[in-house]
Amino acid sequence: MSADPAPARLVLLRHGRTAFNAGRRIQGQLEVELDDTGHAQAAAVAPVVAALRPAALWSSDSARARQTAAYLAKETGLEPVYDARLREYFLASRQGLTHEEYASVAPEEFAAFRSGDFDVVPGGETSAQVAARMVSALVELLGSIAPGELAVAVSHGAAIRDAVPVLLGLPATGRTALHGLANCGWVELDRAEPGAPMRLVAYNRVVPGR
Repeated sequence: MSADPAPARLVLLRHGRTAFNAGRRIQGQLEVELDDTGHAQAAAVAPVVAALRPAALWSSDSARARQTAAYLAKETGLEPVYDARLREYFLASRQGLTHEEYASVAPEEFAAFRSGDFDVVPGGETSAQVAARMVSALVELLGSIAPGELAVAVSHGAAIRDAVPVLLGLPATGRTALHGLANCGWVELDRAEPGAPMRLVAYNRVVPGR
């Protein structure tokens, strides 16, 4: 009797810190680069993820994600594939505001936003739209590796949070049970067989001291 094939595995890694993160400023899809702490975080996490021996590396095409992926590329020897589907939420006119400015402009909306409900942003992407494009990219990424192999995607906190429940076969509203990811925190999932929902192995792992 043949053994069951080893599960395909997936790591979803949030980018390192930016000045916007440090200053509590809404980034969305604005192009913001890593700050010094973000570079240190990416440099620290890269060998940890590389030790998992990934077979594929994809990344959001946003600057902060590309810079984080560059550290992984150096450690793994993999060439990153950049995919716009792995971007953070588009948050329209709220992008660039500090939390204090946002709360002043629209206090009730900001309270909902801070609770994790990004659907309240006028003209922004909805959670359904973000989860759909994220899952589309991640399913394609998983399809590029063999059973037993590991794929890594570098993306963004809210986008990863909203994709995870859908990957697990749960309603998208399941995101409310998840905390936000730390900068360079990661999620680990696996899948027993193609087409099956994924299984959560770990959420918000971080390198100690980072």
